[in-house]
Amino acid sequence: MTAIKRVFDLLDHYQDQSAPSVMVAGKAEGKWISYSPELFFEIVHDLSKGLLELGLKKGDRIALISANRPEWNFVDFAVNQIGAAIVPLYPTLSDADLHYIIEDADVKLVFVGDQQLVNKITVAMEEKKLEHPIYCFDRVAGEKSWKELVDLGKASSISLDSYRNAVKEDDLLTLIYTSGTTGRPKGVPLSHKNLISNFTNCADLLPANYKKALSFLPLCHIFERMVVYMYFYKRISIYYAENLDTVVADINEVHPNGFTTVPRVLEKVYDKIVEKGEAQKGWKKSLFFWALALGLTYREPGRNNLWYRMKVSVARVLIFKKWRAALGGEIVVIICGGAALQQRLARVFWAAGIPVLEGYGLTETSPVIAVNNLEPNGLLFGSVGRVLKSVSVKIAEDGEILCKGPSVFKGYYKNEKATAEAFDKDGYFKTGDIGELTDAGFLRITDRKKEMFKTAGGKYVAPQVLENKLMESTFIAHVMVLGEGRKFPSALIVPAFDELQKWAKRKGVQMHENEDLIHQQQVLDYYQRIVDQANHDFGHWEQVKKFVLLPHEWSVAGGELTPKLSLKRKVIAEKYQDRIDGMYEEGE
Repeated sequence: MTAIKRVFDLLDHYQDQSAPSVMVAGKAEGKWISYSPELFFEIVHDLSKGLLELGLKKGDRIALISANRPEWNFVDFAVNQIGAAIVPLYPTLSDADLHYIIEDADVKLVFVGDQQLVNKITVAMEEKKLEHPIYCFDRVAGEKSWKELVDLGKASSISLDSYRNAVKEDDLLTLIYTSGTTGRPKGVPLSHKNLISNFTNCADLLPANYKKALSFLPLCHIFERMVVYMYFYKRISIYYAENLDTVVADINEVHPNGFTTVPRVLEKVYDKIVEKGEAQKGWKKSLFFWALALGLTYREPGRNNLWYRMKVSVARVLIFKKWRAALGGEIVVIICGGAALQQRLARVFWAAGIPVLEGYGLTETSPVIAVNNLEPNGLLFGSVGRVLKSVSVKIAEDGEILCKGPSVFKGYYKNEKATAEAFDKDGYFKTGDIGELTDAGFLRITDRKKEMFKTAGGKYVAPQVLENKLMESTFIAHVMVLGEGRKFPSALIVPAFDELQKWAKRKGVQMHENEDLIHQQQVLDYYQRIVDQANHDFGHWEQVKKFVLLPHEWSVAGGELTPKLSLKRKVIAEKYQDRIDGMYEEGE
């Protein structure tokens, strides 16, 4: 079996044993286009030679801005096997950040997905001249096609062996700029070794019957990219969803054994399921909510008594089988990361026979530090799982999670100050997260160190814990708890307007636009009850005393969310400063 020392060794590894007929597939204009391993390898090698013919060399940086599609993989492998590095760019980055990253990384060439992104790059690079023209995946008038480089390589007599042999495991594989919640993006250099350590140590997450995956989380984020490498390592066929709006349809066409996701997606799936249950009548509705209540009390495998397991078996036959069917009917496991997963969601999906494994990590750690698994005693609800065998974790005196291992980066790109601040005296990386290790070795995350705040009374508040509790309501789409230096915590709440409009209609509240609806006293009273219920489990100093409802959903495009759907707290606080000040004018 091929030893994997560089990421492109996955190509040889893939051929060592019987491989599936479809290595990757993408959907364009409603049709699936699949690539066999043989065609995949041919395209990658030709593209590598085309880049060499163009004058690209080891150590160069090549940017890539595109939605998920097979071409992403072609470019990634073609670039890394000549010793160059990929700089992935989020399609949602601002023009200023795009310009900064391309200049800071000294990018030589940019691969672009479509016309819209060509326009975006053109504007961002108005004052920056690249050494090579833009190459597009789609046909774009006036722009070069990536296929020109494939054709150039096909006609080339270059041998790739010497270039591949020159690449070492500690060489730069990718330079990823973290979007962050504040400030300018920081470059995170990750080596071949960093990623290989991570995907080989996570590979046991996927059982032998996991043969086909759907991918829709952005490949420009290290979470999905590492998982895709793991799919190649396990010889799992990868199908890329056409876009986020087609995910449900694509799932039902592909019938995948699993996918990676963020909690917000599972929350929306759950809300849609509950909505359908609410629409049922009589005994069907009663049966649905009996099964749902049963699922919410599900415990880890091996901890449910016989009587409970019998009831769950009945619920799976009568109700939960429809949940599985809605997700293609062949799900083996779903991997979830990027933010805290509500325990109620994990429990009910497990009860439905849809295992969800929550994990934790950062871009700087390639990314997984800990993850739950399917092994006996490998799951603990409310935790992010056991720490990977290759990673060492310790908890600092102030509760911060520190880690060290071969998947941890060595420092920020051209930023010695940030690097010095990121590691302790023993070389452990400071994650910025607060957590604890259980006696059984499971890691729990309690909050972001930088997001904790102290009230005017000197009490510390962990906003994420409160936010997660509030988000259990299907009537809340987004929430941010704040209160630094104030007498009490408050919250900005974005209602789930689809649910709110239906509720308003049932309650006879006169229908209004969202802007008007959030000011209706009956609506405000209802959200006050939601907040009061969420406050129940918290100390008096932690409880949300005031809130405001906001009329528009937060989004990546709107600037309130990072690409992995985390809150940009500083941006949100500045955007709604008047609303925030208004909550405290009478209370302080």
